[in-house]
Amino acid sequence: MTPVLEIRDLEILVEGEEGTRQAVSRLGLAIARGETFALVGESGSGKSVTALSLLRLLPPSLGITRGVALLAGTDLHRLPERRLRELRGGRVGTIFQEPATSLNPVMRIGEQIEETLRAHTPLRGAAARARVVDWLRRVGIPEPERRIDDYPFQFSGGQKQRIMIALALAAEPDLLIADEPTTALDVTVQAQILTLLADIQRELGMAILLITHDLAVVRQVADHVALMRHGAIVESAPAAEFFQAPRHPYARELFAAIPTFAKRGQTLAGSPRTLPERQPGDRLLEVRDLAVHYPLRRGAWGRTRDWVKAVDGVSFDLHAGETLALLGESGCGKTTTGKALLRLLDGPHIGGSARLGGEELLTADRRTLQRLRRRIQIVFQDPFASLDPRMRIGATLEQGLLALRSELDAAERQRRAAALVERVGLPGDTLQRFPHEFSGGQRQRIAIARALIVEPQVLVCDEPTSALDVSVQAQILDLLRELQAERGLAYLFITHNFGVVEYLADRIAVMDGGRIVEQGSAEQVLRAPAHAMTQRLLAAVPRLDFGTSP
Repeated sequence: MTPVLEIRDLEILVEGEEGTRQAVSRLGLAIARGETFALVGESGSGKSVTALSLLRLLPPSLGITRGVALLAGTDLHRLPERRLRELRGGRVGTIFQEPATSLNPVMRIGEQIEETLRAHTPLRGAAARARVVDWLRRVGIPEPERRIDDYPFQFSGGQKQRIMIALALAAEPDLLIADEPTTALDVTVQAQILTLLADIQRELGMAILLITHDLAVVRQVADHVALMRHGAIVESAPAAEFFQAPRHPYARELFAAIPTFAKRGQTLAGSPRTLPERQPGDRLLEVRDLAVHYPLRRGAWGRTRDWVKAVDGVSFDLHAGETLALLGESGCGKTTTGKALLRLLDGPHIGGSARLGGEELLTADRRTLQRLRRRIQIVFQDPFASLDPRMRIGATLEQGLLALRSELDAAERQRRAAALVERVGLPGDTLQRFPHEFSGGQRQRIAIARALIVEPQVLVCDEPTSALDVSVQAQILDLLRELQAERGLAYLFITHNFGVVEYLADRIAVMDGGRIVEQGSAEQVLRAPAHAMTQRLLAAVPRLDFGTSP
């Protein structure tokens, strides 16, 4: 039987400042009808470049120098542009990694899906609109007859991903390219998206090329796995065989870097070694009945008609040397809780109490708050967005000391910046460079260094590893554990990654609807969850077959 997609001997070159290098080298694969083929690898491995090359969407710096890509026997690389446009969105659908940037913000979602139907099917007018409503219903958008006329910003991240799936599948393609379709989603939405794709695949008999670095997702859905490194496939095997007995050392290295409950107390990157024991110390942070309510206004006078209770009565303690993981689905209030503690929110009414070392954070005056911010800092999810692209790293690090440790002179500021850069494992010339000159993992190290330079006691970590590759995540988690042991740091770790929680957390607090619905030791919550939301989250976690988890 002819494969839906067959790639033979693909080679792609990239032109850079330092000359030409291979982005993809002699790559070959085949995907049958109804099969899910996972192309796995870390950032820079060439997996997304391979996918973009199929529909000739590569940027100008990249060029295909050899090989063929056959869609049911037709070479995509040699089709004229007009014929290729007929295939894009028609016989080949694509789900891109970030739906917010893939959907047109000024077009209603129904119009965007209808555009695909007009281009690739005979449906028009009322018939096309009815098909759009049907697809929105199939992908789980509530009230599709009404929501069809809404804009992308009116939907959550998980809903936007569902809309992208409807857009990609509207013309019932033979091949679906899914590029990191669940990376930024919480575990329950991820499970829903994966189930949805599997259901529609069975219905349409599609072939799926799944591109991801999440091995747990691959284990759950893939029929065949190909592992890429440095532009080449280093191992290719049926999924069951790949996970049972990976042959290539790089595959085994990735498996070893995945955080699990069984690896607590051990490093993840490099040769395993035992980490220093942590003993929780004095209570540093005491949060009682924290509330963050946003006003809903109406009328010409802007009168408040109701309140959105983003956080509604949250209470917890945090001790020196311990990690409290704050878990929950998107929109549950966990990030809002973290930002409220640092007074980084604009507009809401904030109530309750948050005492840091006995001093009130929420009502502190400007001078007191500045002093308290020496003791509590935050590491954001996206370090690139939180670093000033026009400032050298040295100036970025010293900025915190200038604002919060003004008693230090220039020589001491420079000494501290240089010492901290070395401690977090960054190159020696880091202080003279700009953010764009670093990888994602290096930028996250810079963000950690910026937070630590004022020597805080409490660090709020808001999804600090969610967009990182497995090996880079392992390095960051090892670094956080080592710094905690050295400095007695307390972490409020906000995340939806259960592997990270199992590995890192001492205690867990689960949020739902702005409230903490369950709280206890990591072992207690993971092994014997009491609340339905905790049980639901744990049931949705994709797991690998090795190691021991709760």
